[in-house]
Amino acid sequence: VQLVESGGGLVQPGGSLRLSCAASGFSFSSYRMSWYRQAPGKERELVAGISRVGGITNYGDSVKGRFTISRDNAKNTVYLQMNSLKPEDTAVYYCQASSYSINYWGQGTQVTVSS
Repeated sequence: VQLVESGGGLVQPGGSLRLSCAASGFSFSSYRMSWYRQAPGKERELVAGISRVGGITNYGDSVKGRFTISRDNAKNTVYLQMNSLKPEDTAVYYCQASSYSINYWGQGTQVTVSS
């Protein structure tokens, strides 16, 4: 099982980034996919989640209206489009696949929002 995040980096406040998470080794379309983030000294928090076929999404309050989660089951990939980025969005962003009691995690990608 592998979840490989990409697309992180340094961006100025107000800018945009698109994160990708490529999955392999399991039945991607059978798993709910989520993005979490963890800033230094803080607990990991849910950023966004998407149902198995993509019809239902949910977002953390701090990112609603700015971030959009999507998935392409044909490509075994989940995305996080991040717009209007703020310094407080700085964190390591993790991809998670979940199904009942099974959870898989990626290694994370750093997002830094700074001028």
